[in-house]
Amino acid sequence: MTPPDPAAEGRRRADELLASLTAGDDAAADRLLAGLTEIRELVFVGAGLTAIARAEGRALPTAQRAQASTRQLELGKVRDAARTDPEGLRDWLRRSAAEILFIRSLHAAARGA
Repeated sequence: MTPPDPAAEGRRRADELLASLTAGDDAAADRLLAGLTEIRELVFVGAGLTAIARAEGRALPTAQRAQASTRQLELGKVRDAARTDPEGLRDWLRRSAAEILFIRSLHAAARGA
């Protein structure tokens, strides 16, 4: 049996985290994050979240896009500060997911939803 591709698995977990938070299921999000015990796993989930945030952020109006880029840089600092600390990386993942939910709320507001 071939082991799962770590990048694909990270993206799947990122999607799962976002789905839990979107549904307001903080307990499921906490369980998912608690199950990620290795730095490598946490970083791949973070890469998935970063890819989502950057892709969705590119569709924002110019000023909001610039602000989203600045927030991504700040999230990078959080990640770098927690480089070897799983709990700190879990905090980074939570913040990264919250950023995506914020970007999505900006899109929804622009659509008038």
